[in-house]
Parts: sequence; structure tokens; C-alpha cells
Amino acid sequence: MNKVEFGKLDKLEYNINEAYKTLRTNLSFCGDDVKVILFTSCTPNEGKSTVSIRLSQALAEDNKKVIVIDADLRKSVLIGRHGITGENEIKGLSHYLSGQASLDDVICETNIDGMSVIFAGPVTPNPTELLGNKYFNRMIDTLRGQYDYIIIDAPPLGSVIDAAIITKVCDGAIIVIENNVISYRFAQDVKKQLEMTDCKILGAILNKVDTGKNGYYSGYYKGYYKKRYYGKKYGSYGKYEKYGEYGNPEQYDGIEN
Repeated sequence: MNKVEFGKLDKLEYNINEAYKTLRTNLSFCGDDVKVILFTSCTPNEGKSTVSIRLSQALAEDNKKVIVIDADLRKSVLIGRHGITGENEIKGLSHYLSGQASLDDVICETNIDGMSVIFAGPVTPNPTELLGNKYFNRMIDTLRGQYDYIIIDAPPLGSVIDAAIITKVCDGAIIVIENNVISYRFAQDVKKQLEMTDCKILGAILNKVDTGKNGYYSGYYKGYYKKRYYGKKYGSYGKYEKYGEYGNPEQYDGIEN
């Protein structure tokens, strides 16, 4: 099993840290049968990957054994964004799902006690088929017996269907919504897609809220936003130029998945 280090996990401000503790507490009240939790969003740049990592960190600090699965096989930026380093080659989910590596080969221990991670691996031409195959189901079944929580960071459901494929092995799903960017109607559309999968919706997280006393939100929705990510922006989904198979987040206009 590989050992990797997160190099870019700065200490959180007090109010943000408390928000993650509250989320952790809320999850505990969902029941001990809710172990596999999917995080998705309407579009990129809403912060679901950051929420997934920070929540997993909070769970680990509460003496829970947790594993994060980066299931974005199209455009993962997890390694580049968090400055991941390790002694050996990092194999990922796409290696395992395509039969090129064992499960033990792709699970990485981290410098956060109690927290492990499976990275996405190289971009593949058939991510939907891989996520729906028997190996993914077997992986989740195996991990259920080894971890208290399995956090799956899935692609945005408002842009690609991958998250809906993954829900069949999940106990619940959480939608991360960026404040003052995603319209009520768009969020409802994504919620309806999740409901069609029969996956329990545990709730939604309103992210990137300005908590300063001068913060002001007009509720204005950029109507081009949805079209942009269904069209031109997502046309390059999964293509990397500088950082090899894992990409460089700076190439994507500050996008946070």
C-alpha cells in the first residue's frame, strides 16, 4: 500500500472548521447504515472535491476510518491541487477498474491519521462503462468491511451522467451548491436526476458563502453558466497538457471540482 502526503491542507478558519464538524455530526445522525456517501454538484467549480477532502479529514479526526474515492475519471485535479507526493508511482481507480492493478495497489495511506484515498488515475475513453462495471461494485463491497465511511467524489451530475451510475452502490448522496451561482431550477433538475436513481438524498451543502458582515448577494443567476459547461467548457473535459495524466488546476480558470 502506497503512502502519500497532502502538501496543501492549510489550517481552516474557526467558523469553517466548525461548519465541517457540524456536517460530520449531521452525518452521524443519518444512521450507522449510511457508510458510502456520494458528493456531486451541478457544475464544476462548486467546491465538492474540497468539501469531500475536508469532511473526510474531520471524520478521521473523530477517530473514524475513512477512505476518499476520486471517481472523476474525466478531469481529476486532486493530485495537482493538493500537492500530493509519494515515494512510488501512484496508481488510481482507472487502473483498478480496467484490470491493470489490484485494489491494494490503488489504496494510498495519507499523512492524515485514519484517512486513505484512491486517486482517479489516468483519463480513460470510457469512464461511464468503467464506473458501471463489476469491479467497482466489488471494490465498494470490500471497502465496506474495512472503513467506517467511504466518501465518493463524483463528477458534476448537471454535466455528465457518471454520478448517477455510481449511486447504485451508495447509501446516500449530497449535492454541493455554490452560493449565488446555481439557480434554484438547475439545482432542482439535478435533485430530480438523483431521485430517479432511488439513491437517498441526505441533503445539500451551500458552499462559498461570504460570511463577512458586508457580504451581499443579489440572487442574480448567470444564465449562460449551464450552457457553458454542457458545451464548450466540457468539450475539453479530461484533456491535460502540462501535468501529465493528472492535470494542473491552474489550466482551468481556477475551477474547483
